[in-house]
Amino acid sequence: MSAEKICKTIHQYNQTPVSAKDMQKLLEIAFDYKKVKNYVYARFAGIASLSKIYPGYTVQNEMTDSGFRETLGMPSVYFYLAIFDALGDIKCQWTRTKTKILKLLNQNENLSEEDKHYLRFILKVNHAFDAAVNHKTMQLPKAVQKQYEKVAAKVDAEQLHRYLCRQVRKYHVKLHTDREDGFAIAERAYRYADHGIYISIKEKRKRVFIALTDSNQYKSQLYIKLYPEEHRIEIKVPLFVSVHRHKDYQKQVGVALGLYTMLTTDEGVCYGEELGRYQIEYADWIREQTNRYNRNRNENPGRKKYYTKKKRLEERLHAYINQELNRFLKEEKPKTIYIVKLPKPHRGGRNKKINHSMAQWQRGYIRKRMLQKCMEQSVEIVEVLGRDISNECSSCGELGKKIKGVFACPACGYRDEEKRNTARNVKKRGQGEGALNPKGSYDRS
Repeated sequence: MSAEKICKTIHQYNQTPVSAKDMQKLLEIAFDYKKVKNYVYARFAGIASLSKIYPGYTVQNEMTDSGFRETLGMPSVYFYLAIFDALGDIKCQWTRTKTKILKLLNQNENLSEEDKHYLRFILKVNHAFDAAVNHKTMQLPKAVQKQYEKVAAKVDAEQLHRYLCRQVRKYHVKLHTDREDGFAIAERAYRYADHGIYISIKEKRKRVFIALTDSNQYKSQLYIKLYPEEHRIEIKVPLFVSVHRHKDYQKQVGVALGLYTMLTTDEGVCYGEELGRYQIEYADWIREQTNRYNRNRNENPGRKKYYTKKKRLEERLHAYINQELNRFLKEEKPKTIYIVKLPKPHRGGRNKKINHSMAQWQRGYIRKRMLQKCMEQSVEIVEVLGRDISNECSSCGELGKKIKGVFACPACGYRDEEKRNTARNVKKRGQGEGALNPKGSYDRS
């Protein structure tokens, strides 16, 4: 990997319960933070404001002139962070909208190849997209303008602009948030000292002190997550850490993910063999609590104990997953890991108990943590296409059968543990055709 540093999130916690008075002062900031974000969403998330959101200084200036900060009595350090937080969300939403439209136009058989090429160009160039959906004259930089005129000469541009407007109206979503349990905080709004952190509040020259469980101090933009019912906070710190490079990490390892055993390698080594027990215990408890809650809903049962225990079970499960992933990397010493590209969740079958267990399967968390840990250790991950990968014989390539965890090939007589056979196929596909990078594009190298 070329990057020498990557970003990871560090968490800090309060040592003693946060008083109701101090929590209320922090909640006031979070409430105003939500108001500012919704104000920005309402005012700048539509097509008329497309020209203002890149790079965003126009929005900042208009928000300054609006007098909204003075109305709220909100410190500028929080006000402008909320603005740019909302702007980031708006840009992401426009990216999602464009991606959706691009996918649909590629599937649209009523559009010619020239039409599709023109629309792809418009979606790619921000100024062109703004002009198209707002019915403006197309004024682009010289080099881009020449390219635009070349692709526009072959199509009915006005008709395609109307098509684009219809798609935007149909699929673009204006954002809104009801969350008021956290806010971003810049370095000048906090100070580490006395084994804790002093956080600026709405009162001038006043700060709330929160004692922390550690003495670490950071200088970056933080995020303060509030848990008022539990009288606690969580501080999320983005931290850039150096990538570790290991000369002895040289193996090529194919792995198969499982519900009961987390990872099985192509050599048959298993990691996370207790995962199934943890997940079943977690899923059964949630199902039992959900049924109990639904039976007694009219009595307005409390959920505080439920959320506390659920969090405890999740933390135990995640700790086990991280522990086994660390062991996997330390013992296997991989240079490259081949893994199946996970499909989207499918609709469940008839067995509700199995459906519930599958719904609680931590495969997304496992993949996310594996990606993070591999980036930190300079290990390459290659995703492969998973079609029939567990039914294919890793010896001859013919389709076989799985019976009670054992794969059997009727063509060549090969027999092996089901997951090991899958892991061997994963490695073969990763080293041959069908390899994908972690973002899902084909790896042609």
